[in-house]
Amino acid sequence: MTTRKILITSALPYANGPIHLGHLLEYIQTDIWSRFQKARGHQCYYVCADDAHGTPIMLKAQQLGLTPEQMIAQTAIEHQADFAEFLIGFDNYHSTHSSENQAFAREIYTKLDAGGYIKRRSISQLFDPEKQMFLPDRFVKGDCPKCGALDQNGDSCDVCGATYSPTELKNPKSVVSGATPVLKDSEHYFFDLPAFEQMLQDWTRGGALQNEMANKLQEWFKDGLQQWDISRDAPYFGFEIPGAPGKFFYVWLDAPIGYLASFKNYCSKTGVDFDQFWQLNSDAEVYHFIGKDIIYFHSLFWPAMLHGAGYRKPTSVFAHGFVTVNGAKMSKSRGTFIKARTYLEHLNPEYLRYYFASKLTSGIVDLDLNLDDFSQKVNADLVGKVVNIASRCASFVTKKFNGTLSATLAEPELFAEFVAQGDSIAASFEEREYARAIRDIMALADKANQYIDAKAPWVLAKDDSKQQETLDVCSMGINLFRVLMHYLAPVLPNMAKEVEAFLNSELRWDNYQQPLLNHEIQPFKALMQRVDPVKVQAMVDASKDNLQPAAPVTAPAAVASATDNIEAIAPTINIDDFAKLDLRIAKIVSAEHVEGADKLLRLQLDLGNETRQVFAGIKAAYQPEQLVGRLTVMVANLAPRKMKFGMSEGMVMAAGPGGSEIFLLSPDDGATPGMRVK
Repeated sequence: MTTRKILITSALPYANGPIHLGHLLEYIQTDIWSRFQKARGHQCYYVCADDAHGTPIMLKAQQLGLTPEQMIAQTAIEHQADFAEFLIGFDNYHSTHSSENQAFAREIYTKLDAGGYIKRRSISQLFDPEKQMFLPDRFVKGDCPKCGALDQNGDSCDVCGATYSPTELKNPKSVVSGATPVLKDSEHYFFDLPAFEQMLQDWTRGGALQNEMANKLQEWFKDGLQQWDISRDAPYFGFEIPGAPGKFFYVWLDAPIGYLASFKNYCSKTGVDFDQFWQLNSDAEVYHFIGKDIIYFHSLFWPAMLHGAGYRKPTSVFAHGFVTVNGAKMSKSRGTFIKARTYLEHLNPEYLRYYFASKLTSGIVDLDLNLDDFSQKVNADLVGKVVNIASRCASFVTKKFNGTLSATLAEPELFAEFVAQGDSIAASFEEREYARAIRDIMALADKANQYIDAKAPWVLAKDDSKQQETLDVCSMGINLFRVLMHYLAPVLPNMAKEVEAFLNSELRWDNYQQPLLNHEIQPFKALMQRVDPVKVQAMVDASKDNLQPAAPVTAPAAVASATDNIEAIAPTINIDDFAKLDLRIAKIVSAEHVEGADKLLRLQLDLGNETRQVFAGIKAAYQPEQLVGRLTVMVANLAPRKMKFGMSEGMVMAAGPGGSEIFLLSPDDGATPGMRVK
């Protein structure tokens, strides 16, 4: 087998908040793949870093009475502790606020500027006169210029779905200070992304992306790529642009450069050749694991920056879906927005590693952490099937045969069947089809348990004339268990180490094909406890109890938190006013993203005798595939409104403050499209 040179990264967690279970899906997926590649003997490195720059970092540090450097240093400690306890085996973990990252950001920018890919022009932005800072879109709130809804975001309305410029808001307010912003001009720096359009077309269609993502990116190409604003004005926590006092690199420019910086930091400490991985025409492989929400940055801006600066592009970008819990978005109010630390205080991290692996495919669908299924699957598969094999056999070997396995293999054909699955299981791991690998492993575990049930060593052991047969059967069971644990090692690294100590044998891809014969093992110790539902509930309860109101300056969503600010009841109306609303049950027959709209989904609603098109500002809360076939409630007699994306012929009803905290209304079972809500 040819030894490959592989560099793997996960997206960089932002340094103003804790790691939660949604984050961990990605790091567990990546870590399993990294451990698998290393176990196969490849030269493989897995690096990551904290994403440590930007306005939210600066403002949160101010609120805490810390410098940004102090805050991100503390966050780095917390992040790395969580990752370590979830067995995420980074070869290097660094920070974007580092000398390496500054050097690479300056180098790449300078090369892009020299190549004519940096453009400069003046733009008008809202400016906070109290804080003396320009306000990004999400740091402005106001009344929707289309429907008049109060307290809407700076770029779109969660009530009517309209998109607009923050300068169009009525009664705008700064989220940072509450002051009324003023319009002010500033020179900004733009990366000329359109200059790389053909290269990006070829690259995105050349196998670097999953087909679904490649197709999704075509939406960006249809109307032509736009220049990308890469500068921010002081005050800003980040790196100053060379030759431009008071101008800073936008956080999304230096964040992916953090991959280079973290690996460079590792190479400086270990002597690994950095250029072998990042120079043009490198024969190394570079893979990014990311969430589907940041595909544009990693598959358009990032490869264009690399190409323009003379570096190689990634081999592949692997996108994944989001985590839902019990079939719904992670929710603070329900206790399902679970921090990594809260989980660790109650449950074994390998439970979650196994459960995620049992669900993960190479696709981009969301993964549901159903807490009942979680408990049942871990208990049934790991405790009831895999560990059960060893526990049923080991005690006989230890007590009756001095801990020494049989010198002969009782069922060589069965053992060969287990070994023969190795190539298929390896292919599943390589293709990131972990769920398929787990299914195949558990099918083998079932066969091993069936073998032990059929032979019943506990019965054989009572017959003095069948002692050798007892040893042969138990030794066979131990050898089958060893093969299974070899396959599971990338998923369950701690348990694999304990099994290696128990068996006095390493779990390696070059030795699992040979059985352990006449081999001494150690006394068996419990390898995994059953998931205790009481602890699962305690984790959920702790997630509810530990809620802290978000600092108002860190993100606009905190202004209207569903958990701490209940919107005041509107002025009283009479029954005649209410009767003017025609609320109907509607079935969502199709849902799709809207090209060029950050917050909108296009819905086709069946009203029983007609179909309506509605644009809804719910993109942050729902994926289209979650909505199709669902019943909801709509305002059917709202005057149609022409938007730049098409005609919106009504409004769907939802609760929540907006953003990702939106909850569509649904009727009870039995309601049908067209029924009036009274």
